[in-house]
Amino acid sequence: MNIMQNKTVWIASALLLLMALTRYNHFGSAISLPDASYAVFFLGGLFLGRMRGALGMLAVLMIEAALVDYYAINFREVSGWCVTSAYAFLVFAYGALWFVGRWYAPRHELTLKGLSGLLLAGAVAGSAAFIIANVSFYLLAGYFDRMSVVQYVSSVAQYYGPYVAVAVFYIGVAAGVQILLAMAAGKSQAADAR
Repeated sequence: MNIMQNKTVWIASALLLLMALTRYNHFGSAISLPDASYAVFFLGGLFLGRMRGALGMLAVLMIEAALVDYYAINFREVSGWCVTSAYAFLVFAYGALWFVGRWYAPRHELTLKGLSGLLLAGAVAGSAAFIIANVSFYLLAGYFDRMSVVQYVSSVAQYYGPYVAVAVFYIGVAAGVQILLAMAAGKSQAADAR
């Protein structure tokens, strides 16, 4: 297995594990981390979106998200209130995250400007996903017949900041890990050159 395939396996495994460990709680608690799903899909597009079989990996992440939700609702007593006919539109929300990450990948550099662009792209992708998920929920869930668009927007607006901030936080942590690994690899190469 060459180094690039090895990196791909490690990245895919880390993203799958991160989603499995965090998807149970949107905003976290004293005993759980906040949901990293938005960041996982964005980072998947960023790091895996250009590999052969990338859409297969996107599908695997979407299936994992659905399986974790199924497990949480049926075995951990998490509310299934959000699982309506609008749930299918998460494919588009998560796809937006993936494809913005994929779009940003060739621009990604470990510089201050590159990291600023990365976090901005993550915020834009998170915003798009939030809008797609919430517009479809409003239109298709069947809960909001008597609620105007303005009322709905004002009721979900409080969640926008935390959703995007959590995604950007995880993306920043991933960039920090990438910087540390690059520094370690640089030190290793310098030691080998001696």
